[in-house]
Amino acid sequence: MKCFLITACLVLVAGCTAQHARRTDVLFWNQPQREANFRAMETQYASNVVTHGVAHSLPPGKPIAPVLDDGTTLDAYMAAHHVAGIMVLQDGKVRLERYGLGAGAKTRWTSFSVAKSFTSTLVGAALRDGSIQSLDDKVVRYIPELGAGAYRDVTVRQLLTMTSGVRWNEDYSDPHSDVAQMYEGRRVPGEPLLVTYMAPLPREFAPGERWVYKTGETDLIGILVNRATHKTLAAYLSEKVWKPYGMASDALWLKDDVDGTEAGGSGVSATLGDYARLGQFLLDGGMAGGRAVLADGWLADATKKHADIGVPGRGYGYQWWTWDSGAFAGIGIFGQLLHVDPARHLVIVQLAAWPVATDDAQARARGDFVRAVTRAVDADR
Repeated sequence: MKCFLITACLVLVAGCTAQHARRTDVLFWNQPQREANFRAMETQYASNVVTHGVAHSLPPGKPIAPVLDDGTTLDAYMAAHHVAGIMVLQDGKVRLERYGLGAGAKTRWTSFSVAKSFTSTLVGAALRDGSIQSLDDKVVRYIPELGAGAYRDVTVRQLLTMTSGVRWNEDYSDPHSDVAQMYEGRRVPGEPLLVTYMAPLPREFAPGERWVYKTGETDLIGILVNRATHKTLAAYLSEKVWKPYGMASDALWLKDDVDGTEAGGSGVSATLGDYARLGQFLLDGGMAGGRAVLADGWLADATKKHADIGVPGRGYGYQWWTWDSGAFAGIGIFGQLLHVDPARHLVIVQLAAWPVATDDAQARARGDFVRAVTRAVDADR
Protein backbone atom coordinates (compact mmCIF):
# COMPACT_ATOMS: atom_id res chain seq x y z
CA MET A 1 0.00 0.00 0.00
CA LYS A 2 1.44 3.34 -1.06
CA CYS A 3 1.04 5.00 2.32
CA PHE A 4 3.58 2.72 3.89
CA LEU A 5 6.29 4.10 1.64
CA ILE A 6 6.06 7.33 3.59
CA THR A 7 6.15 5.64 6.95
CA ALA A 8 9.80 4.91 6.42
CA CYS A 9 12.23 6.97 8.38
CA LEU A 10 15.97 7.02 7.99
CA VAL A 11 17.79 6.40 11.21
CA LEU A 12 18.86 10.03 10.75
CA VAL A 13 20.87 10.03 13.91
CA ALA A 14 23.06 13.03 14.42
CA GLY A 15 26.63 12.10 15.02
CA CYS A 16 29.18 9.39 14.46
CA THR A 17 31.69 7.39 16.42
CA ALA A 18 35.38 6.91 16.02
CA GLN A 19 34.57 4.72 13.03
CA HIS A 20 33.02 7.84 11.39
CA ALA A 21 29.89 5.98 10.35
CA ARG A 22 27.70 8.08 8.06
CA ARG A 23 24.14 8.55 9.24
CA THR A 24 22.71 7.21 6.00
CA ASP A 25 24.88 4.08 5.97
CA VAL A 26 22.09 2.18 7.71
CA LEU A 27 20.12 2.13 4.45
CA PHE A 28 22.88 0.23 2.72
CA TRP A 29 23.92 -2.29 5.35
CA ASN A 30 23.68 -5.89 4.22
CA GLN A 31 21.52 -8.37 6.11
CA PRO A 32 24.22 -9.56 8.54
CA GLN A 33 25.10 -5.94 9.30
CA ARG A 34 21.47 -5.06 9.98
CA GLU A 35 20.96 -8.00 12.28
CA ALA A 36 24.18 -7.21 14.15
CA ASN A 37 23.86 -3.41 14.34
CA PHE A 38 20.15 -2.94 14.99
CA ARG A 39 20.81 -4.47 18.43
CA ALA A 40 23.94 -2.38 19.00
CA MET A 41 23.43 1.04 17.44
CA GLU A 42 25.50 2.63 20.19
CA THR A 43 28.56 0.96 18.64
CA GLN A 44 27.93 2.90 15.43
CA TYR A 45 26.75 6.28 16.75
CA ALA A 46 26.97 8.41 19.88
CA SER A 47 24.10 8.09 22.36
CA ASN A 48 22.59 9.18 25.67
CA VAL A 49 21.30 6.71 28.25
CA VAL A 50 17.63 6.66 29.31
CA THR A 51 17.82 5.38 32.89
CA HIS A 52 15.19 2.85 33.96
CA GLY A 53 13.39 2.37 37.25
CA VAL A 54 11.92 -0.54 39.21
CA ALA A 55 10.35 -2.86 36.64
CA HIS A 56 6.63 -2.62 36.01
CA SER A 57 5.46 -6.23 36.04
CA LEU A 58 4.11 -7.82 32.87
CA PRO A 59 2.37 -10.96 34.13
CA PRO A 60 1.54 -13.84 31.78
CA GLY A 61 -1.90 -14.04 30.21
CA LYS A 62 -3.68 -16.65 28.16
CA PRO A 63 -1.42 -17.55 25.20
CA ILE A 64 -2.55 -16.93 21.63
CA ALA A 65 -1.31 -18.48 18.39
CA PRO A 66 -2.16 -16.07 15.57
CA VAL A 67 -2.46 -17.40 12.03
CA LEU A 68 -2.26 -14.99 9.10
CA ASP A 69 -4.91 -14.59 6.40
CA ASP A 70 -3.17 -17.03 4.06
CA GLY A 71 -2.62 -19.64 6.76
CA THR A 72 0.97 -18.61 7.52
CA THR A 73 2.00 -19.56 11.03
CA LEU A 74 3.79 -17.21 13.40
CA ASP A 75 7.06 -19.15 13.04
CA ALA A 76 6.92 -18.90 9.27
CA TYR A 77 6.01 -15.21 9.39
CA MET A 78 8.91 -14.38 11.71
CA ALA A 79 11.41 -16.30 9.60
CA ALA A 80 10.22 -14.81 6.32
CA HIS A 81 10.40 -11.23 7.59
CA HIS A 82 13.52 -11.40 9.78
CA VAL A 83 11.58 -10.65 12.95
CA ALA A 84 13.67 -10.24 16.11
CA GLY A 85 10.80 -10.01 18.57
CA ILE A 86 7.04 -9.94 18.97
CA MET A 87 5.09 -9.10 22.11
CA VAL A 88 1.34 -8.83 22.57
CA LEU A 89 -0.15 -7.38 25.75
CA GLN A 90 -3.83 -7.41 26.57
CA ASP A 91 -5.10 -5.92 29.80
CA GLY A 92 -1.45 -5.55 30.76
CA LYS A 93 -0.74 -9.28 30.48
CA VAL A 94 1.60 -10.98 28.05
CA ARG A 95 -0.37 -13.09 25.62
CA LEU A 96 2.48 -13.62 23.17
CA GLU A 97 6.25 -13.20 23.44
CA ARG A 98 8.58 -14.58 20.83
CA TYR A 99 12.14 -13.90 19.73
CA GLY A 100 14.20 -14.48 16.59
CA LEU A 101 17.55 -13.56 15.07
CA GLY A 102 19.26 -14.52 18.32
CA ALA A 103 17.54 -11.71 20.25
CA GLY A 104 16.17 -12.11 23.75
CA ALA A 105 14.39 -10.29 26.55
CA LYS A 106 17.43 -8.12 27.34
CA THR A 107 18.24 -7.22 23.73
CA ARG A 108 17.89 -3.54 22.88
CA TRP A 109 16.64 -3.00 19.32
CA THR A 110 16.50 0.25 17.39
CA SER A 111 13.12 1.83 16.72
CA PHE A 112 13.64 4.09 13.70
CA SER A 113 10.47 6.18 13.25
CA VAL A 114 8.72 4.66 16.25
CA ALA A 115 10.87 7.22 18.10
CA LYS A 116 8.70 9.96 16.60
CA SER A 117 5.91 8.83 18.90
CA PHE A 118 8.28 8.95 21.89
CA THR A 119 9.09 12.56 21.01
CA SER A 120 5.40 13.38 20.67
CA THR A 121 4.76 11.96 24.13
CA LEU A 122 7.46 14.22 25.57
CA VAL A 123 5.63 17.21 24.06
CA GLY A 124 2.58 16.13 26.05
CA ALA A 125 4.71 16.02 29.21
CA ALA A 126 6.24 19.44 28.50
CA LEU A 127 2.77 20.91 28.04
CA ARG A 128 1.71 19.59 31.42
CA ASP A 129 4.86 20.98 33.01
CA GLY A 130 4.30 24.37 31.38
CA SER A 131 7.63 24.22 29.59
CA ILE A 132 5.70 24.45 26.32
CA GLN A 133 2.95 27.01 26.71
CA SER A 134 0.65 26.05 23.82
CA LEU A 135 0.58 23.98 20.65
CA ASP A 136 -0.40 27.18 18.89
CA ASP A 137 2.89 28.84 19.85
CA LYS A 138 5.08 29.69 16.89
CA VAL A 139 8.03 27.33 16.60
CA VAL A 140 10.38 30.32 16.59
CA ARG A 141 9.46 30.97 20.21
CA TYR A 142 11.62 27.98 21.05
CA ILE A 143 13.96 27.85 18.03
CA PRO A 144 14.53 31.50 17.07
CA GLU A 145 17.18 30.54 14.50
CA LEU A 146 14.27 29.56 12.23
CA GLY A 147 12.80 33.06 12.26
CA ALA A 148 14.21 34.32 8.97
CA GLY A 149 12.71 31.60 6.76
CA ALA A 150 9.56 29.64 5.99
CA TYR A 151 9.25 28.31 9.55
CA ARG A 152 8.63 31.77 11.01
CA ASP A 153 4.83 31.35 10.79
CA VAL A 154 4.65 27.61 11.61
CA THR A 155 3.14 26.49 14.92
CA VAL A 156 4.12 23.64 17.18
CA ARG A 157 0.87 21.91 16.24
CA GLN A 158 1.74 22.11 12.55
CA LEU A 159 5.13 20.54 13.21
CA LEU A 160 3.45 17.73 15.13
CA THR A 161 1.05 17.03 12.26
CA MET A 162 3.68 17.55 9.54
CA THR A 163 1.60 20.29 7.92
CA SER A 164 4.15 23.10 8.01
CA GLY A 165 3.98 23.72 4.27
CA VAL A 166 7.77 23.92 4.07
CA ARG A 167 9.15 22.19 0.98
CA TRP A 168 10.72 18.81 1.68
CA ASN A 169 11.88 15.75 -0.22
CA GLU A 170 11.83 12.49 1.76
CA ASP A 171 12.98 10.25 -1.11
CA TYR A 172 15.32 7.72 0.50
CA SER A 173 16.70 6.59 -2.85
CA ASP A 174 17.77 10.11 -3.87
CA PRO A 175 21.17 11.05 -2.41
CA HIS A 176 20.34 14.71 -3.02
CA SER A 177 17.02 14.65 -1.17
CA ASP A 178 16.51 16.64 2.02
CA VAL A 179 16.29 13.50 4.08
CA ALA A 180 19.66 12.37 2.75
CA GLN A 181 21.35 15.76 3.13
CA MET A 182 19.94 17.09 6.41
CA TYR A 183 22.95 16.03 8.47
CA GLU A 184 25.63 16.68 5.88
CA GLY A 185 25.76 20.50 5.86
CA ARG A 186 28.08 23.07 7.36
CA ARG A 187 28.23 23.56 11.10
CA VAL A 188 27.49 26.89 12.78
CA PRO A 189 28.93 27.17 16.30
CA GLY A 190 26.22 26.93 18.95
CA GLU A 191 23.52 25.84 16.49
CA PRO A 192 22.34 22.27 15.86
CA LEU A 193 23.37 21.08 12.41
CA LEU A 194 19.75 20.19 11.65
CA VAL A 195 18.58 23.74 12.35
CA THR A 196 21.31 25.12 10.10
CA TYR A 197 20.03 22.92 7.28
CA MET A 198 16.31 23.53 7.76
CA ALA A 199 16.27 27.26 8.47
CA PRO A 200 16.58 28.35 4.79
CA LEU A 201 14.15 25.79 3.32
CA PRO A 202 11.48 27.47 1.13
CA ARG A 203 7.73 27.39 1.53
CA GLU A 204 5.65 25.17 -0.78
CA PHE A 205 2.18 25.40 0.81
CA ALA A 206 0.51 27.62 3.37
CA PRO A 207 0.99 26.36 6.94
CA GLY A 208 -1.67 23.82 7.82
CA GLU A 209 -2.76 23.32 4.21
CA ARG A 210 -1.21 19.96 3.33
CA TRP A 211 0.39 16.97 5.04
CA VAL A 212 3.85 15.91 3.85
CA TYR A 213 5.94 13.41 5.79
CA LYS A 214 9.12 15.11 7.04
CA THR A 215 11.52 13.38 9.39
CA GLY A 216 13.46 16.61 9.79
CA GLU A 217 10.46 18.24 11.42
CA THR A 218 10.32 15.59 14.12
CA ASP A 219 13.96 16.30 14.80
CA LEU A 220 12.97 19.96 15.16
CA ILE A 221 10.33 18.90 17.70
CA GLY A 222 13.05 17.12 19.64
CA ILE A 223 15.18 20.28 19.65
CA LEU A 224 12.12 22.27 20.72
CA VAL A 225 11.53 19.95 23.69
CA ASN A 226 15.20 20.16 24.61
CA ARG A 227 15.13 23.97 24.49
CA ALA A 228 11.84 24.22 26.40
CA THR A 229 12.75 21.81 29.19
CA HIS A 230 16.51 22.47 29.31
CA LYS A 231 16.98 18.69 29.38
CA THR A 232 18.14 16.12 26.89
CA LEU A 233 15.41 13.96 25.40
CA ALA A 234 16.96 10.95 27.14
CA ALA A 235 16.95 12.66 30.55
CA TYR A 236 13.40 13.96 30.11
CA LEU A 237 12.11 10.57 28.96
CA SER A 238 13.77 8.94 31.96
CA GLU A 239 12.31 11.48 34.37
CA LYS A 240 8.77 11.42 33.00
CA VAL A 241 8.25 7.83 31.85
CA TRP A 242 11.17 5.41 32.00
CA LYS A 243 11.77 5.62 35.77
CA PRO A 244 8.30 6.33 37.21
CA TYR A 245 6.40 3.89 35.01
CA GLY A 246 8.95 1.17 35.63
CA MET A 247 10.76 0.26 32.46
CA ALA A 248 12.91 -2.79 33.13
CA SER A 249 16.08 -1.75 31.27
CA ASP A 250 17.98 1.36 30.28
CA ALA A 251 17.24 2.60 26.78
CA LEU A 252 19.49 4.62 24.46
CA TRP A 253 18.79 7.72 22.39
CA LEU A 254 21.28 8.39 19.60
CA LYS A 255 22.76 11.86 19.23
CA ASP A 256 25.13 14.04 17.26
CA ASP A 257 28.60 13.55 18.70
CA VAL A 258 29.52 17.19 17.99
CA ASP A 259 26.53 19.31 19.03
CA GLY A 260 24.91 16.65 21.23
CA THR A 261 21.48 16.95 19.60
CA GLU A 262 19.35 13.84 19.83
CA ALA A 263 17.35 12.91 16.74
CA GLY A 264 13.70 13.34 17.71
CA GLY A 265 12.62 11.40 14.61
CA SER A 266 14.60 8.23 15.28
CA GLY A 267 17.34 6.65 17.32
CA VAL A 268 15.67 5.14 20.41
CA SER A 269 16.84 1.64 21.26
CA ALA A 270 14.95 -0.35 23.90
CA THR A 271 13.97 -3.89 24.79
CA LEU A 272 10.87 -5.55 23.41
CA GLY A 273 9.25 -5.53 26.84
CA ASP A 274 9.91 -1.84 27.38
CA TYR A 275 8.39 -0.88 24.03
CA ALA A 276 5.34 -2.83 25.15
CA ARG A 277 5.38 -1.05 28.51
CA LEU A 278 5.31 2.28 26.70
CA GLY A 279 2.18 1.14 24.89
CA GLN A 280 0.68 0.04 28.21
CA PHE A 281 1.62 3.40 29.77
CA LEU A 282 -0.55 5.02 27.10
CA LEU A 283 -3.39 2.56 27.65
CA ASP A 284 -3.12 3.39 31.36
CA GLY A 285 -3.90 6.99 30.52
CA GLY A 286 -0.36 8.33 30.68
CA MET A 287 -0.11 7.75 34.44
CA ALA A 288 3.24 6.90 36.02
CA GLY A 289 4.10 6.67 39.69
CA GLY A 290 0.52 7.54 40.54
CA ARG A 291 0.68 10.85 38.70
CA ALA A 292 -0.50 12.15 35.34
CA VAL A 293 2.51 12.68 33.10
CA LEU A 294 0.78 14.22 30.08
CA ALA A 295 -1.33 17.34 29.66
CA ASP A 296 -5.06 16.86 30.21
CA GLY A 297 -6.67 15.58 27.01
CA TRP A 298 -3.29 15.04 25.32
CA LEU A 299 -3.68 11.34 24.56
CA ALA A 300 -7.07 11.66 22.92
CA ASP A 301 -5.88 14.63 20.89
CA ALA A 302 -2.49 13.19 19.89
CA THR A 303 -3.86 9.87 18.69
CA LYS A 304 -6.76 11.10 16.57
CA LYS A 305 -6.66 12.04 12.91
CA HIS A 306 -5.49 15.60 12.35
CA ALA A 307 -4.14 15.24 8.82
CA ASP A 308 -5.45 13.41 5.77
CA ILE A 309 -2.83 11.05 4.31
CA GLY A 310 -4.97 10.02 1.35
CA VAL A 311 -5.86 6.55 2.66
CA PRO A 312 -9.46 5.72 3.64
CA GLY A 313 -9.84 4.96 7.33
CA ARG A 314 -6.34 6.25 8.11
CA GLY A 315 -4.75 9.52 9.13
CA TYR A 316 -1.94 11.21 11.00
CA GLY A 317 -2.10 12.65 14.50
CA TYR A 318 0.69 14.13 16.57
CA GLN A 319 3.45 11.85 15.27
CA TRP A 320 1.15 8.82 15.42
CA TRP A 321 -0.45 6.97 12.52
CA THR A 322 -4.17 6.72 13.21
CA TRP A 323 -7.08 4.46 12.31
CA ASP A 324 -10.74 5.45 12.38
CA SER A 325 -11.27 2.50 14.77
CA GLY A 326 -9.35 4.43 17.43
CA ALA A 327 -6.16 2.37 17.11
CA PHE A 328 -2.86 4.20 16.61
CA ALA A 329 0.70 3.19 15.91
CA GLY A 330 4.30 4.21 15.70
CA ILE A 331 5.88 2.67 12.61
CA GLY A 332 9.54 2.51 11.60
CA ILE A 333 11.50 1.30 8.62
CA PHE A 334 12.84 -2.25 8.47
CA GLY A 335 9.76 -3.59 10.24
CA GLN A 336 9.43 -1.79 13.59
CA LEU A 337 5.95 -1.40 15.07
CA LEU A 338 4.25 -0.18 18.24
CA HIS A 339 0.50 -0.68 17.73
CA VAL A 340 -2.00 0.35 20.41
CA ASP A 341 -5.69 -0.58 20.25
CA PRO A 342 -7.58 1.01 23.16
CA ALA A 343 -10.89 -0.70 22.33
CA ARG A 344 -9.26 -4.09 22.89
CA HIS A 345 -6.85 -2.95 25.65
CA LEU A 346 -4.20 -4.29 23.28
CA VAL A 347 -0.53 -3.52 22.57
CA ILE A 348 1.37 -5.18 19.71
CA VAL A 349 5.12 -4.70 19.29
CA GLN A 350 7.28 -6.00 16.47
CA LEU A 351 11.04 -5.58 16.09
CA ALA A 352 12.65 -6.70 12.86
CA ALA A 353 15.42 -6.38 10.30
CA TRP A 354 13.58 -6.44 7.00
CA PRO A 355 15.78 -6.90 3.92
CA VAL A 356 14.50 -3.51 2.67
CA ALA A 357 13.58 -0.32 4.47
CA THR A 358 9.97 -0.52 3.36
CA ASP A 359 7.84 -1.84 0.54
CA ASP A 360 4.24 -2.77 -0.04
CA ALA A 361 4.69 -6.53 0.38
CA GLN A 362 6.44 -6.20 3.73
CA ALA A 363 3.89 -3.67 4.95
CA ARG A 364 0.97 -5.87 3.89
CA ALA A 365 2.45 -8.84 5.73
CA ARG A 366 2.85 -6.75 8.89
CA GLY A 367 -0.74 -5.58 8.54
CA ASP A 368 -1.84 -9.21 8.13
CA PHE A 369 0.04 -10.05 11.32
CA VAL A 370 -1.77 -7.32 13.25
CA ARG A 371 -5.11 -8.58 11.95
CA ALA A 372 -4.17 -12.14 12.93
CA VAL A 373 -3.43 -11.03 16.47
CA THR A 374 -6.69 -9.08 16.58
CA ARG A 375 -8.66 -12.15 15.46
CA ALA A 376 -6.94 -14.29 18.05
CA VAL A 377 -7.77 -11.98 20.94
CA ASP A 378 -11.31 -11.40 19.67
CA ALA A 379 -11.91 -15.14 19.67
CA ASP A 380 -11.63 -15.08 23.46
CA ARG A 381 -13.91 -12.12 24.00
